[in-house]
Amino acid sequence: MNIFITGNKGLIGSEIEKRLVREGHNIVGSIDSKSGSDISWLKTLKISQKVDMFIHTAANVKINQMVAEPGIANEINANGTFYALEFCRKNKIPKFVFMSSSRILNQEKNAYTASKIYGEELCKAYAESYGIEYIIIRPSTVYGPFWDSSKRLVHLYITAALTGNELKVYGNPETKTLDFAYLDDFVDGVMLAINSKEWNKEYDISGKEEFNVYELARYIIGLTESKSLIKIYPAEIAQPQKVSVDISEIEKIGYKPKISLKEGVERTIEFYKEQIRKNPELLKDI
Repeated sequence: MNIFITGNKGLIGSEIEKRLVREGHNIVGSIDSKSGSDISWLKTLKISQKVDMFIHTAANVKINQMVAEPGIANEINANGTFYALEFCRKNKIPKFVFMSSSRILNQEKNAYTASKIYGEELCKAYAESYGIEYIIIRPSTVYGPFWDSSKRLVHLYITAALTGNELKVYGNPETKTLDFAYLDDFVDGVMLAINSKEWNKEYDISGKEEFNVYELARYIIGLTESKSLIKIYPAEIAQPQKVSVDISEIEKIGYKPKISLKEGVERTIEFYKEQIRKNPELLKDI
């Protein structure tokens, strides 16, 4: 298939792109702010070849930033999804894959979750109004061997431990949990969904392993032999304090996570150590 992808320089998008290429698909176009392109370009972008599928992973994923500045969620996430679907409508692209978020399943609501709910509803609207089939993917906390410039939690904890800085836990250390997904496992789930015959579906994907955040911080400190301390802060505004994702729908089409959190974190730490060894300048951005 000929595929257009957004966010292909990020943690999730880059690995999806690699997997697509390995499976013989052609990436005929991409947009990512990290490569100097902007999602708003889709409003006027012209394409000269047939595109079979559009995969939209580009988004701002930092909830705390969007609580502070909700306009980010509107301009990048909500409008970005609208631009992507309009691009599909105008160019007769029949399939659309939307990277939503499992955070919409939690009771806490914020500009980020609102932008993702809006994106999901747009997918359904464009399916009903224009016949564009969709797959909605709701990732839980994805991590893995990738230098994550978006600075998700595992990135923050590993880099803090490797540099002797504090690891921050926001909320009750005894009860705060997240449901993590190792990058390779997560992309396995995405590919199963894309290659399935049944579209117009939503899939929640995680590693099926709810884990205490404070214990994760302790585990990373131990693996890195760090002298870092763990500091407890009040829970952040509109951030979930307990996350457990039901992956029964994606399991029905064969998904089964293979890498435990502890094994995945160990692999990720080794990757980070190697990246820092090759390029110590990376530490300046921590």
